Amino acid sequence: MASPPILSLALPSNTGRVLSIQSHTVQGYVGNKSAVFPLQLLGYDVDPINSVQFSNHTGKLLILLLGKSQRYPTFKGQVLNGQQLLDLVEGLEANNLLYYTHLLTGYIGSVSFLKSVLEVVDKLRSINPNLTYGKHGIFSLVCDPVMGDEGKLYVPEDLVSVYREKVRDQSLSETFQVFLFYILCADLVVPVASMLTPNQFEAELLTKLRVMLFDKWFFDFQFLRIYCCCRIGSETDGRKACNILHAAGPSKVVITSINIDGNLLLIGSHQKDKEQAPEQFKIVIPRIPAYFTGTGDLMTALLLGWSNKYPDNLDKAAELAVSSLQALLQRTLNDYTSAGFDSKSSSLEIRLIQSQDDIRQPKLTFKAHKYS
Repeated sequence: MASPPILSLALPSNTGRVLSIQSHTVQGYVGNKSAVFPLQLLGYDVDPINSVQFSNHTGKLLILLLGKSQRYPTFKGQVLNGQQLLDLVEGLEANNLLYYTHLLTGYIGSVSFLKSVLEVVDKLRSINPNLTYGKHGIFSLVCDPVMGDEGKLYVPEDLVSVYREKVRDQSLSETFQVFLFYILCADLVVPVASMLTPNQFEAELLTKLRVMLFDKWFFDFQFLRIYCCCRIGSETDGRKACNILHAAGPSKVVITSINIDGNLLLIGSHQKDKEQAPEQFKIVIPRIPAYFTGTGDLMTALLLGWSNKYPDNLDKAAELAVSSLQALLQRTLNDYTSAGFDSKSSSLEIRLIQSQDDIRQPKLTFKAHKYS
């Protein structure tokens, strides 16, 4: 095994070092801007790689939820491709700096980048033999499968042409070609993750894809259309979804938000032993009448941070993460309201810096309820 860099030897961290591969915006808090600072507050060394660098968030989801008039007029920036990601990682490796205890990934917008992320996982495992997530959390790969929300996919425009070439069938609809990209994500990314943190739509998509990967009628378009219309409509459905994802690889699954009959829930599941049933729980979350950007990225970072501190108590980690996030969102809403801003007219940039006490030492205001 290659030796870790000298600072890691001389100044070992009680929590670990995180390599975070996510998006970045100059203004606002999404991706690494939402994840790095909270993890640092919780005691982690964090090295970010920005998969994209934009002036501001693109407003893709805002178009779906609020209409085109609510998005930023434009954005500028750069997108990191797969080879550029590998170049950065090879530079770290050449200087004996590629030693991490945690890998955090977010939005993956292309096949090239997806494959390169998986190469990074292999490199990390070749350097550190403890890269499989163990009882004491020696290493973890935490994957936030950023695929969409509110029943809509985030569709990278370049994937249409990529999949025309991949499947060699010009007659396939653009929607279906893009859909194939997410099948690739489900087949390759989920099995190597230690913890998965999808929202409801992403959990629905991933669980249906996992089943379809082994179904001989996969290319029956009528079957595909009907099957993908299934939704998580109950707590039982949510727990079953966790079980399907456990079978694919991750020992920890947290569906961060599920809307059931107007109620918002988090459902968590920890399978400590493949031969035993997972421990599952829920947390009831109050609805806040506003839309915020970057909350999913922040939630995943908090779950990583607290679950490493409580490796055998995912419910405790989720309680702390939810308590932090809800306090931050309430502060954000209060500040915008005090400034005379209509919180329902557009998305709100979260008050991350102003909420650092809630991140570092959250008041435990939300409790997990274990399923028997």
